Amino acid sequence: MTIKHLTTEQELHELITKNELFFLLKHSLTCPISASAKEEYEVYNKESDIPCFILYVQEDKELSNKVARDYNIKHESPQVLLFNDKAVLWHNSHHNITVASLTNAANHS
Repeated sequence: MTIKHLTTEQELHELITKNELFFLLKHSLTCPISASAKEEYEVYNKESDIPCFILYVQEDKELSNKVARDYNIKHESPQVLLFNDKAVLWHNSHHNITVASLTNAANHS
């Protein structure tokens, strides 16, 4: 499955209103820790049926800030969030974004 790049509030709103289980990675294009997290995220995506989405914090700063504000989750980058039923069920950041942590979060959703 391809990781879709979110760029608008409308795209995010459509995902959330579908009550669909999905992951969202807030990725920094300039951070080596974020690059490592993205690699883990891509591996997980290949092994999972849960849709995975990404937003680039430098390009989509307003959207990134909206997610932080709307869900009362301090912005970090990299940061991954697991959404379901219009809520964030789980989130983690930096070196804690691994295939194992994503799998564990998905299995407990």
